[in-house]
Amino acid sequence: MQRRPLRLLARFRGLLGPDAAAARQSLIALALSTLTSLAAGVALGAITGTLERLPGLLVLVPASIGMRGNIFGALGSRLSTSIHTGTFGLSRRVDTVVGQNVLASAVLTVVTAVVLACLAKVVAVALGLAETISVLDLVVISVLGAVLSSLVVLAFSLALASGSVRYGWDLDNVNAPLVASVGDVVGLPSLWLASLVVGLGAVTDAVGVALAGLTAVALVVSLRSPLRLFVRILRESIPILCLAGLISILAGIAIEKRLAAFSALPALLVLLPGHLSSAGALGGVLANRLSSKIHLGVVQVAALPGREARTDIAFVIALAVPVFTLNAAVAEVAARLIGVASPGLSLLVGISLIAGLLTVTVSVLIAYYGTVAAVRLGVDPDTYGVPMVSSSIDLVGAFSLILAIVALGIM
Repeated sequence: MQRRPLRLLARFRGLLGPDAAAARQSLIALALSTLTSLAAGVALGAITGTLERLPGLLVLVPASIGMRGNIFGALGSRLSTSIHTGTFGLSRRVDTVVGQNVLASAVLTVVTAVVLACLAKVVAVALGLAETISVLDLVVISVLGAVLSSLVVLAFSLALASGSVRYGWDLDNVNAPLVASVGDVVGLPSLWLASLVVGLGAVTDAVGVALAGLTAVALVVSLRSPLRLFVRILRESIPILCLAGLISILAGIAIEKRLAAFSALPALLVLLPGHLSSAGALGGVLANRLSSKIHLGVVQVAALPGREARTDIAFVIALAVPVFTLNAAVAEVAARLIGVASPGLSLLVGISLIAGLLTVTVSVLIAYYGTVAAVRLGVDPDTYGVPMVSSSIDLVGAFSLILAIVALGIM
C-alpha cells in the first residue's frame, strides 16, 4: 500500500520529463502566478461597482491585462533566445539587442492601447452593448493604464532575464507565468487609477485626443527608424497583437454579458484572472520552450509533434491539474477574506478543473501549431508564440469558465 503513492509520484515525475530543474522552475513560477493572481482577482471582485458605473470597461479588462503578457511575454521569449544564443547583454545603448527590444515594447504598449480602446468600442456596439462609455474615455483609460502597468512589467522582465543569466534559470520555464502574473497584479489597479480621469467632460476628451495623436506620431517615426531589429519587431508584432487584442475583447464581451451573474457570486470574478493567467502561462511555457528549441535545432517543424515536442506537451499537461486546483483554493480563501459570496470550495474546484483542462487542451494545440505556422511563414516564433496563445486562451478560457459554471448549474 505504501508503494502505490510512490509509483504514482514516479509516473508524475516521468510525465514532467527528465529535466527536474525545469519542472521545479515551472512549478514554482506557476504557483507564484496563482498566488499573485489572487491580488488581481481580489481587485476585480472589489471594483464591481466601477465596472457597473462605467459600462464597457469590463470589455477592455481582459484585453488590456492580456496585452501586458503578450508584449512582455514575447519580449522575454526573444531575450531567452538571445541568452541561449549568446547575444544577451544589458546596456544603456539603444542599438543593442536588448535596447531595441525594450524600445519596441514601449512603442507597442501605447500603439496597442489606442487600438484596443477603438476595437472595444466598435465591437461592443456591434454586438449589442450600445450603452458603453465613449471611445475617448476608453482611450484615456487604456493608454494611461497601459503606461502605468508597463513600467512595472518592463522592469520586472529585464530583472528576470538578468537573474536568469546570473543564477542559471531557463527563462523559457519561468517567463510566461511570472510576467503574466505581474501584468495581472498591476494591470487592474492601473486601469482603475486611469478610470478616475474619466468623467471630466472636455478635459477627458482633450486628453484622449492628445494621447491618440502622440501615439500616431510615435508609430510613424518608429517605422522610419534605422534600427533594423526594432522596426522588424514592430512590423511583425503589430498585426498579431491587434488580432490578439480583438480576440481578448470578445472574451471581455462574453464576461460583460454575464456580469450580473458574476456580481451575484464575486468569488467567480476572483477566480477569473488566475484561470486565464494560468492557462495562458501553461501555453506560453510550451510556446517558449518550442521556440527556443526550434532556434537551436533540437525540435524539427513537422505536422505531428516529434519526441522532444511530445515531452514538452506532456510536461505542460501534467502541471495543469495541481495548478487549477490551487487556483480554486486560492479564490475560495480570497473570497472569504474579503467577505464576498462564493458557490463553495467543491464547486469552485470543479469549475476550475473542467474549464482549466478544456482550456489547456486548446492551449497546447495553439502553442504547437502556432509555432509551426510562424516558422513556415518565415516570422520569428518568439514574437508570435505568446500572443497567439494568451489571446486565444482569453477567449477560450472565458467561454470554458462560463460553460463549466452553466454545466454545474450555478448560472
